[in-house]
Amino acid sequence: MRQKRVAVVGYGNVGRSAVAAVESAPDMRLAGLIRRKAERPDELTEGVPVLSTLKDLPEVDAAVLAIPTRQVTDYASEYLQAGICTADSYDLHGQDMVEHVQELNHCARAGDAAAVTGAGWDPGIDSVVRMLMWAMASRGLMHTNFGPGISLGHSTACRNITGVRDAVSYTIPVGSGVHRREVYIQLEPDADLSSVRREIEEDPYFARDDTVIRAVEDVDEVMDLGHGGCVEHRGSSADAHNTTVQFKLRGTNPAVTAEVMVHGIRAAMRMSPGAYTLADVPPVYLLPGEREDHIRDLM
Repeated sequence: MRQKRVAVVGYGNVGRSAVAAVESAPDMRLAGLIRRKAERPDELTEGVPVLSTLKDLPEVDAAVLAIPTRQVTDYASEYLQAGICTADSYDLHGQDMVEHVQELNHCARAGDAAAVTGAGWDPGIDSVVRMLMWAMASRGLMHTNFGPGISLGHSTACRNITGVRDAVSYTIPVGSGVHRREVYIQLEPDADLSSVRREIEEDPYFARDDTVIRAVEDVDEVMDLGHGGCVEHRGSSADAHNTTVQFKLRGTNPAVTAEVMVHGIRAAMRMSPGAYTLADVPPVYLLPGEREDHIRDLM
């Protein structure tokens, strides 16, 4: 079987892990790395091209988008219309996700390609787990508690604010699905802390949660890439009560996110043209190898 040629777009924390995940996948080959300034990382495998735009990379089957959420729709739309499958970890929820999927679906069908979006931790694996829990107990209460740990999307949102040199945002679980955001920001010289604080608090990433913002001299001194989460559902199955289901995860946020995206890109290349969330994908499509083998070994 020919290895699929997969490019990684972006080389931050998630991008570095995505490169490692593609290179370890038995059915994929790293076709290239796309970076805005096309700078070659010292640790990148020799012979892997580094370019500033994907259109200059020949024979690409798919692209893993390790880029900020607010850039995903534009990048994915362009690639899908060019016939290149995509996977991303778009992490906005609710109506934002619905409209994003609709936009990608239109572009994917036009380019005869497929996208798996929201293929990360949450939205992503946690979303699928929540649906399975409801399938086991259709009535009851469910709570998702994240952290304590880093939120990549929230951290990126802070870094994009004028006057912020660097930032990291941590999610702290208060309980019963309620969270607090702890943000550490390294300001540019002469930046106004009160203006930065106001813009962070008004950002949709933070507007619904209690947010504590602290200025620090060096963000690296408070950096921790670990994260965690727990989904718990207590409810009723058929005519019986007291069904309790729990899912826990601890890990390094960028690595887990990248791993899910790379499995998502495999699924995208097996799907009909269109845009899908991770919940739309048959789980067997995420795994390398033959369907019959997984049915035999895992069912």
